[in-house]
Amino acid sequence: MDERSLLRGLFEAAVAAADPAKVVAPHLPSPPPGRTLVLAAGKAAASMARAVEQHWPGELEGVAVTRYGHGVDCERIEVVEAGHPLPDEAGQGAASRFLSAAAGLGPDDLLLFLLSGGASALLVEPQPGLGLTDKRAINRALLEAGAPIAEMNCLRKHLSAIKGGRLAAAAAPARVVTLAISDVPGDDPAVIGSGPTAADPTSCADALAVADRYRVELPDAARTALEQGRWETEKPGAPCMTRTDHVLVARPADALAAASAKAREMGLDVVQLGNDLEGEASEMGAAHAELVRKHGPGTLISGGEATVTISAASGSGGPNGEYLLALAVALDGAPNVHAIACDTDGIDGSADAAGAFIGPYTLARARAAGMDAREMLARHDSYEFFRKLGDLVTTGPTRTNVNDFRAVLIA
Repeated sequence: MDERSLLRGLFEAAVAAADPAKVVAPHLPSPPPGRTLVLAAGKAAASMARAVEQHWPGELEGVAVTRYGHGVDCERIEVVEAGHPLPDEAGQGAASRFLSAAAGLGPDDLLLFLLSGGASALLVEPQPGLGLTDKRAINRALLEAGAPIAEMNCLRKHLSAIKGGRLAAAAAPARVVTLAISDVPGDDPAVIGSGPTAADPTSCADALAVADRYRVELPDAARTALEQGRWETEKPGAPCMTRTDHVLVARPADALAAASAKAREMGLDVVQLGNDLEGEASEMGAAHAELVRKHGPGTLISGGEATVTISAASGSGGPNGEYLLALAVALDGAPNVHAIACDTDGIDGSADAAGAFIGPYTLARARAAGMDAREMLARHDSYEFFRKLGDLVTTGPTRTNVNDFRAVLIA
């Protein structure tokens, strides 16, 4: 087996470990005496909803909102597609429907909430005094600043009428069971999708600090509300949280474990660097090049969420492409080293590729094609770099999401 096929196989094993068709059914709760309402949000929302339909023993109804192109056919649950990473009117309409439907539940009813990464952007209901345009601008500013996901979601949930436990509050006194596919380092239910049904320990002051740290311009109404503590989220111990349960049905750790097991089956030594790595993608790539130099033959596997701080001269590409380009530059043609980095949802940033490959001859091939790898890295143009080399990994939507997957093979 050639190196690329081997690395692609590891990535596919990671994705398969988080397939909703496999991971949702074992965790379904018992049907309630009353109605079952299914609400789903995130990049895996439609595939999770279909898995529920296929295994639920009784009646159900509901709505799922997912990213454009990530929908699947469901029979009893309506699937809505909306904007990601920037929210749009379709996502706002879905959020409004979620809140209205949840508010109609009684104590004998069940809200089965299916949550996956991407829900923060897909499920948008601004606080009074904020508009969709404001939320889009704030999302864009956080993305371009390279803010870690926990800090992004701290601010986003305080500006939202549905996140930060507010969907659970709308559903009370019904029972709420959340089945979640985690895409965040640490798997905190309050961070995944900004926690629409989870108690939130962060405060308005924390949210304001995030905005100031990343120089995010807030409308006057939002800044005043945060300063006065008027937009607090639902806290641990709140009455609306007494009948809520959260179950993680798939985690980044599960994906890395599956990929590691596959690598060992092929006789490779495996070093897991962690499933929760965060930071600038280019810095991570350079750091991993140093690790490569210290290791003998084997495979270095990692996950988490790298970020890219966008500059005015930025090209196109996501964090996985940027990581690989930085890794290639730092390795400088080191022999017998091959790597893959992909987002498990099939979309690296906003590109139409999941990620890319590199090998010992990546820089030489780039020079032959008239490209300066260091210059393209400096302007964050990894997508164009790998596109011209024919080294992109294109999967289309995987309809799951356990964040980034990286594997470096030292032959």
